Amino acid sequence: MPLNDYPDNKGKIRKLVSIDGNRSTFFVEDEIVRPQGPKPHRKLIYLQRLKHSDRELEYRFAYYMRGVKGRTKDRWVFGQYALMIPAKDLSWLLNEARKKNWKGF
Repeated sequence: MPLNDYPDNKGKIRKLVSIDGNRSTFFVEDEIVRPQGPKPHRKLIYLQRLKHSDRELEYRFAYYMRGVKGRTKDRWVFGQYALMIPAKDLSWLLNEARKKNWKGF
């Protein structure tokens, strides 16, 4: 499966509704994609750099899965639950993982 078959969100404006009902928009500045598992890949892991109009820079860990039935069968489907975190918090967490010598950090 070629990389250009994967969803590309760079340069796109996205909207979301938070759990408390507040609506916001953000711009996907950049993203890194990592296919997970053996080929053919069924899951894509994304690290995205986001810019909100009313907040500082944030990062989002997100994922897509290949649909398995119905109208989404064999199409990339966005995982609706994705972590969004301010840059300073992400930096702190990564530094703490490095201090603990966690594998991969």
